Amino acid sequence: MHFLTKDLYFPPVEEASYEGILAVGGDLSTERLLLAYRKGIFPWFNEDEPILWWAPSERMVVVPMNYKVSKSIRNLLNQNKFQVTFNQKFEEVIRNCQQIVRSGQEGTWITDEIIASYTELHKMGYAKSVEVWQNGELVGGLYGVDLGHVFCGESMFSKVPNASKIAFVSLIKQLKEQQYKLLDCQVHNDHLERLGAFEISRATFMKVLQSGGY
Repeated sequence: MHFLTKDLYFPPVEEASYEGILAVGGDLSTERLLLAYRKGIFPWFNEDEPILWWAPSERMVVVPMNYKVSKSIRNLLNQNKFQVTFNQKFEEVIRNCQQIVRSGQEGTWITDEIIASYTELHKMGYAKSVEVWQNGELVGGLYGVDLGHVFCGESMFSKVPNASKIAFVSLIKQLKEQQYKLLDCQVHNDHLERLGAFEISRATFMKVLQSGGY
């Protein structure tokens, strides 16, 4: 495991530990965050931990061009219960992702420092959000980092049933229209798998990230 200094540097992703941790320390400057994402690395740590940088051996992804929306979500979309916007309320979305109570999870990894850094990335045009509205209220959404051919999803929230699913499929629809190669969901969880995400090897992910091909 590598310990980072103030220098803008990351070791090769192949040097990550078995668990997927590549490095510790450094900072959350926009320059370091952009370097990390472009190298297939992301920060993920609890509030009482040092900054941990990850490059897991398996990567959870969606290929937008191949994605099939499930019948149940298609029915939801057809009911027009929700309205969807993009990049209208980034800071509200990330703060909701921070504050939402999640089953089996104590605390949050979305610290105030994370919010400040990603909000700055949003102002620079790199971090983006999807907002889901119902009766004029923000009820769901997600945010992530846009690399131009790969969108790195960070977190999503839902205040009413299915709102985050609507955000997820709305993002994929946009990525498909713009011919993105991958939606990066980072690490496996059952909810993402039910939504149609699957794992690929780190080597395959890096190939797409670096070459734009799949």
